[in-house]
Amino acid sequence: MSRKLASIQRIWKTEPIEGADRIELAFVLGWQCVVNKGVFKPMDLAVYFEIDSFLPVKPEYEFLRNSSYKNTDIMGEGFRLKTQKFRGQVSQGLLLPISQFPEIPADILCGADVTEILGVRKWEAEERATSGGTVIGDLPGSIPHTDETRVQAAPELINEFAGLEYYISTKMDGSSHSVSIDENGFHVTGHNYEYKDDGNSDFYKLVNERGYREKLEAFREKEGLGSLTVQGELCAPGIQRNRLKLKKPEWYVFTVMENGRRVGLERMTAVCKELGFTTVPIEEVGTDLPAKYPTVEALLARAEGEYPNGGRKEGIVIRPTAPVFSRNISAELSMKVVSNKYLMKNDE
Repeated sequence: MSRKLASIQRIWKTEPIEGADRIELAFVLGWQCVVNKGVFKPMDLAVYFEIDSFLPVKPEYEFLRNSSYKNTDIMGEGFRLKTQKFRGQVSQGLLLPISQFPEIPADILCGADVTEILGVRKWEAEERATSGGTVIGDLPGSIPHTDETRVQAAPELINEFAGLEYYISTKMDGSSHSVSIDENGFHVTGHNYEYKDDGNSDFYKLVNERGYREKLEAFREKEGLGSLTVQGELCAPGIQRNRLKLKKPEWYVFTVMENGRRVGLERMTAVCKELGFTTVPIEEVGTDLPAKYPTVEALLARAEGEYPNGGRKEGIVIRPTAPVFSRNISAELSMKVVSNKYLMKNDE
């Protein structure tokens, strides 16, 4: 499922900000945004742009120039949306009236994805800055994107965990990388691209040093698998400010797929043990998540913390211990909760 970076959403609440005459808070899905006072009222439909959106250079976004303008070799020109704070209030995303966008059909429904209509892209500057290497193509079909849905973007996911056994893992702060073997050979990828083994990819160096290819080939043959994909987070000095404070690279596995299907927690742990891979830390296993963490706010509080060496933890990822399909996101049920303190401290 592609991410709805820009969508039509209904504002369910507005609140004043103490000491502020011109701005207020507006709430949409599980997010809160600082908006100009009086522009919206509860039940209004609006265009909501998620954080990590990269907006094109157009007159309707020019008010963002001082705070959000970027011009990079990878992304070109545009306006990057990130978490900000105004008068002590966190603002996550951007809300604008639908009337500002004549290209949006008048009969459009709440929840509609307008990402392509408005030319919005996902901010991806970190991809080549941290992964390195020579790109030889997009992700192979056997390797899915590793984006997790933020709970604020789909609060209804909380109730989907009712009655299910779940696990909470630590969201490691690094660069997403995958290794996969299928009928077309061996693949090493970053978040969006496949890389060539030409000595320029830091992750390929780790793959070669640790014999990942040979391990996957032997395991695939032993298990009689058509394809085997392992996805994880590369954390190391020089990547994402090395907030784990590591002295050498480490790859933390969060997904194992056999024949194109994600395996459960028990199987993932067993596969990683046999292959000699390190999994992401498992913080908690329980049942009936909504009973313990019924709201977005409760999960945000649960996401706070530090890595073992003292850096601010990015957050958590929550999944059922056995994969379950979610109709809300048209994918296997999973969600991430990124710490607001992390976002503010690290200027995300």
